[in-house]
Amino acid sequence: MIDTHAHLYAEEFDSDREEVLMNAIECGITKILLPNIDETTIERLHQLSNSSDVCVPMMGLHPCYVSSDYKTQLEIIKRQFEKHKYVAVGEIGIDLYWDKSTQDIQKLAFLEQCRWAREFGLPIAIHSRDSTSLIIDLLKSNELENVGGVFHCFGGTIEEAKEVVDMGFSLGIGGVLTFKNTTLREVLQHVSLDHIVIETDAPYLAPTPYRGKRNEPAYVIKVAEQLSYVYDLPLEHIIQRTTDNALTLFEL
Repeated sequence: MIDTHAHLYAEEFDSDREEVLMNAIECGITKILLPNIDETTIERLHQLSNSSDVCVPMMGLHPCYVSSDYKTQLEIIKRQFEKHKYVAVGEIGIDLYWDKSTQDIQKLAFLEQCRWAREFGLPIAIHSRDSTSLIIDLLKSNELENVGGVFHCFGGTIEEAKEVVDMGFSLGIGGVLTFKNTTLREVLQHVSLDHIVIETDAPYLAPTPYRGKRNEPAYVIKVAEQLSYVYDLPLEHIIQRTTDNALTLFEL
């Protein structure tokens, strides 16, 4: 399995990171993709990805950390691409759940990083909380439809899912799929498994039965099990297909 989105470098793992990593490997995880947050997380992300063959870095500015000095942040982050190899530009996007007041500069930061992805030939890992339709419109209106990637932690409608897939993007599916009241199971019935990758977003959004606790990459198996139920396919088939999808998407 490949956990395509986990913040394993986060402080929440400082006391037992090696143990968490071993748990993941023992559960059959071969790669864990690490999305960056902002300037302050770059060093921690590199320390982990340099010390483990399993951990693979992305680089980007998370929308929740876009502020008035975002241009300076973007300059610092873009320089990282000259020094290091990354599998994606991420985590980037727009978040209208926590703070709508920064919407305009979030758009500017997102579009700038999409242009990097086109420049570097990399996919993007999109954070789209309460903003999926807006991001779809931005990608289309700015002639960025040829930029591919994944809508991380996808939570949109059936129509949005179809549009995302038609644009060539994958859906990142995590612990929310296991929640009792989610509509995601119905949405996925309209999406081919060919467009699905699995993730945890650790330490956040732990799947049932760990909901409310710290999430970790090993729990991605719970997402795969739920996908097996949704698609009525053997677990081994789900694991193989989602792994192949991730290998192709991120050129691992």
